Amino acid sequence: MLRLLISICCLWLSSTAAYAAQNGIDGIRVWPSPNSTRVVLDLKQAPDYSYFPLSNPERLVIDLANTSDSADLSDIDKSGDLVRRIRYSTPKNNQSARIVIDMSRKAKPTLFAMTPTKPYGHRLVIDLEDSQQRSGPSGVVIDSSSNERDRDIIIAIDAGHGGEDPGSIGPSGSYEKHITLSIAKKLEAMVNREPGMRAVMTRTGDYYISPNKRPEIARKQKADLLVSIHADAFTQPEPRGGSVWVLSTGRAGTELGRWMERTERHSELLGGAAEVITDKASERYLAETILGLSMDHSMATSYDLGNKVIQEMRKITSLHKRTPQAASLAVLTSPDIPSILVEVGFISNPQEEKNLNWAEHRERLAVSIFNASKRYFKQVPPDGTLWAAQKERNRTHRVRSGESLSLLAQRYNVKVSSIKEANNLRSDVVRIGQVLTIPST
Repeated sequence: MLRLLISICCLWLSSTAAYAAQNGIDGIRVWPSPNSTRVVLDLKQAPDYSYFPLSNPERLVIDLANTSDSADLSDIDKSGDLVRRIRYSTPKNNQSARIVIDMSRKAKPTLFAMTPTKPYGHRLVIDLEDSQQRSGPSGVVIDSSSNERDRDIIIAIDAGHGGEDPGSIGPSGSYEKHITLSIAKKLEAMVNREPGMRAVMTRTGDYYISPNKRPEIARKQKADLLVSIHADAFTQPEPRGGSVWVLSTGRAGTELGRWMERTERHSELLGGAAEVITDKASERYLAETILGLSMDHSMATSYDLGNKVIQEMRKITSLHKRTPQAASLAVLTSPDIPSILVEVGFISNPQEEKNLNWAEHRERLAVSIFNASKRYFKQVPPDGTLWAAQKERNRTHRVRSGESLSLLAQRYNVKVSSIKEANNLRSDVVRIGQVLTIPST
């Protein structure tokens, strides 16, 4: 009898311990993007899960072992048109939860668990790759047939972080991802209003894109420049001011640069663990791009443009660094596209956090980046663009000692009569210091 009582007590204690250790769902978040949707289950503990897809209608079934199904799923924000509903279904047993994601069309699922990383705890991430792929992150389709002559200068604008990755968080709770997207959209509007320029966005909403994929998006959109917008942060609240970063092929030269390199890796773990795990070619890709012969030109151009951005930013905000800084950041590694990362201020500084939450200040920051980009491309427009054609038509030459119309005509491969006509000259005589318009033909 005693043995029976002991056995019953042991069974009761083990069942009570199992119940106490039971996992639970704290919440569900949905992050739609143009080509995929991410569903995140916030959990009390690491998940023990399995899944399988079903068709007609399309749905994904997820079984969570030793998990309660008491969480309310009725008020989930399901923005986007891929996920129709998230609901419970009959579980395998009383200690499990079965979640069903009803979808409007077929999608390829990828599931992975994530350990706690501030500001989040344990998570199960479900990435649904949409079967209806769109042309690009901002819906822009560039007609290659119209790019051959007098095309627009394409500016790729990258709003840092997004979705599961909030970026840095200010003392009052401001998220970097919201600040950067707001500035990016303001810059996009300015670029698109300028004749001869066009903007494309790496992200247009609150969703995650891997740092490695952002330059790939710029390349697919045939961008002439990639501008990545971020808000800085540090371990102490005192640092403040804007800065511009370009690619370093070695280790960052400053403590802040090394901090940025670490936080970029942190962002990958927050928002793209599946890509970090599965992308075996990422290191080879980075090595190949960094060692590409065109990288030298791209880096020199980036530094020149970075200086112009600093000159414009100093008019409206303090500067943390007065020259472009270098760090080995994945978003800057495109070998054929000049790329800069603009830190618009320290969100970890209470006063600058207030400034960044002020719409007029974000507008001014966007203006500074736009003015610098416009200044640069007016001086050095890419071949085949409208601005290059305009500059070609408006070439000027200041006459120096020993130069004549015939010499200038030979140098610029135009007719003497064309130079005379463009400058309303009645004779072949020119004087030293005279500024002549050189026609294109």
